[in-house]
Amino acid sequence: MQKRKYSREFKIESVRLIRERGVSVAQASRDLDIYENVLRKWVKEFAADQAQAFPGLGQMKPEQLEIERLRREVAKPKAERDILKKAAA
Repeated sequence: MQKRKYSREFKIESVRLIRERGVSVAQASRDLDIYENVLRKWVKEFAADQAQAFPGLGQMKPEQLEIERLRREVAKPKAERDILKKAAA
């Protein structure tokens, strides 16, 4: 079975259905044919940061991009250090 993919707009409208129109998660789940736990996760993610919620496929939030950049930055000196340790041994 293939994993279904939903657009950002669909996710936002699903969350609005629950939050603004007062539809229960269980009812929205049945109407939209989506698992309840998925809808609950979307509601939680949207509540945490509306502007950055559901960034899309292959796109990261700015904080995640910064973390990745810093990890790459730290990896280079670690590799150089390991090379020097091996040379000294």
